[in-house]
Amino acid sequence: MKNLWNDIEAATFVGDLAERLYSSRLLGADATLVMHGGGNTSVKSRVKDIFGEEEDVIFVKGSGSDLATIEAAGFSPCRMSHLLRLAKLESLPDTQMAVELRKSLTDPGAPSPSVEAILHALLPAKFVDHSHADALLAVTNTPGGERRVRDLYGDRVVIIPYVMPGFKLARLCAELFPRHAGRDTVGMLLMSHGLFTFGNSAQESYDRMIELVSLAEQYLARQGAGPARQGADTHAGDASSVSEQRRGDGTRPIRTDIAALRRAVSEAAGVPLIMSVNDDAEALAFARRADLEHIAQQGPATPDHVIRTKRIPLIGRDVDAYVREYRRYFEEYGSPTLTMLDPAPRVILDRQLGLATLGRSAKDARIAEDIYRHTMRIILWANAVGGWRALPARDIFEVEYWDLEQAKLRKSGTPPGLSGEVALVTGAASGIGKACVASLLARGAAVVGLDIAEALDALPKRPDFRGIRCDVTNEAEIERALEEGIRAFGGLDILILNAGIFPTGTPLAELSTEAWRRVMNTNLDANLVLLRQSHPLLKLAPRGGRVVVIGSKNVGAPGPGVAAYSASKAALQQLARVAALEWGTDRIRINTLHPNAVFDTGVWTPEVLASRAASYGMSVEAYKTNNVLKVEVTSRDVAELAAELCGPLFAKTTGAQIPVDGGTVRII
Repeated sequence: MKNLWNDIEAATFVGDLAERLYSSRLLGADATLVMHGGGNTSVKSRVKDIFGEEEDVIFVKGSGSDLATIEAAGFSPCRMSHLLRLAKLESLPDTQMAVELRKSLTDPGAPSPSVEAILHALLPAKFVDHSHADALLAVTNTPGGERRVRDLYGDRVVIIPYVMPGFKLARLCAELFPRHAGRDTVGMLLMSHGLFTFGNSAQESYDRMIELVSLAEQYLARQGAGPARQGADTHAGDASSVSEQRRGDGTRPIRTDIAALRRAVSEAAGVPLIMSVNDDAEALAFARRADLEHIAQQGPATPDHVIRTKRIPLIGRDVDAYVREYRRYFEEYGSPTLTMLDPAPRVILDRQLGLATLGRSAKDARIAEDIYRHTMRIILWANAVGGWRALPARDIFEVEYWDLEQAKLRKSGTPPGLSGEVALVTGAASGIGKACVASLLARGAAVVGLDIAEALDALPKRPDFRGIRCDVTNEAEIERALEEGIRAFGGLDILILNAGIFPTGTPLAELSTEAWRRVMNTNLDANLVLLRQSHPLLKLAPRGGRVVVIGSKNVGAPGPGVAAYSASKAALQQLARVAALEWGTDRIRINTLHPNAVFDTGVWTPEVLASRAASYGMSVEAYKTNNVLKVEVTSRDVAELAAELCGPLFAKTTGAQIPVDGGTVRII
């Protein structure tokens, strides 16, 4: 394991909390140590209160903070005296403990302290680091794991048997650590959970963490496993057939299969879920292992992961069977005071799909993927050492239904209205399309944006957006884009047909057949293909499919010089009306917006704008507000209404034609 400490960088972090901040980020930078809010760090210090009197305080990572990006405000300052008194109690319900931890804060506005704050206060060192190192979990989560780590570390580490996190764990550590710690002790190992190291300086504590984890990695390497063997582990199992059996190479589109699976899981969850599908060599090799049923159905690498991944993955695609098994699991370990969480899987292993992960958002699905990729490696490494063994189901259940763990998820509050849903927007790089992307993202949807423009690359780099270069007049490119988009997010709920071209004004008598066909190909034919190819996907949308067609004022009030454009938009409107009639029984609703004079779009170049204004004998400024309300219509105005059409307010509306034009006299 690489030690990332840099004396020059560290020298710029002056003071106890600053030093703590620097080394915390070093831990967070390595996903094999901590990931997605995991791990913990603290520093004991002395501060002056408002009366100028000094008191002992421990700065411990606040609940929900991420070590990789933590700031000083992410640490919770707790009074040591209060924490140490709590540690002497014989028992303390965890909900009451959380209240007492907040009482210990010197700053009421600070984040809630980690549930391990008492444990950190007990350890006799200024700096304390805590990780969930992959290598160490691979050693401990095996038959005879405790013996292995005793042989590995000797008296340098105090080993604590697994106890559920919370006050019971803190109390057990308070009893066992002083009894077993010696002169050479530099750490504490919580079986099936993680490693603590400590020191009188941030560097000392960090160095000890890296050293002890490196010893575990070296042990794994001697057994033919671990990070040094990761490439070989990746191709374990039925690897010889991985390359030729991978999908996405044009052999057979599987987007409808993916969408059907996502629909089934979403129905089990009771809400739409994003599903990310990964069929890389690592995922496929693991999903095709002959012993998959045994190694993947035991439990997570550490109980903390259960809130992201559930206890076990679904193997194959029988969602109903998974739900039945989850209900049995809840009935066996639950109680009348508990309400069952949704029984849907968050991880799926499938011989064809590879690894699929799910969540209420693309970020949640990505976190589940990241965690399970680490889990796969830990399982393979442990298997090479002596056999993978997770904690019993009862222990995992206690953490899954632990109120303090669930509180981490509840902190996010009510999700936005389109959370878990997937939208595809054409012409996404500029104008109305770009605004639609922003409006849909703001409502919680994951968005696939198609465009031929290089400007697509400038759109947000975020987990819930996938920009795909696509010429919508090329049917093969549409097929490829749909396949990529559905693999990224699992299905299609919303389709925004926006891409189009607006040619320079040409009198009908001078309109060439080539120009006519170019406009029809882009504005009409491409949308027919998109509708046709999207239909089987929209049918599988958990809340029903929605299509918004960006039409034009020219459908009802054409202007001179734009015959091809006006005819193409009128034909598109008829196409949308027929689709609304035919697809209503499939729970797909199709509505059309008719904007007029939206000048912040790509089709309105200065030349086109000047030409159209001149054709009406107006100045450009007068032309921009040439409507009943005398207002300028923007891309965002259109996009916001398009997004609302996809929400619950218009759940019973289909076949509508809605103007967004400030009022056009000829239409009214």
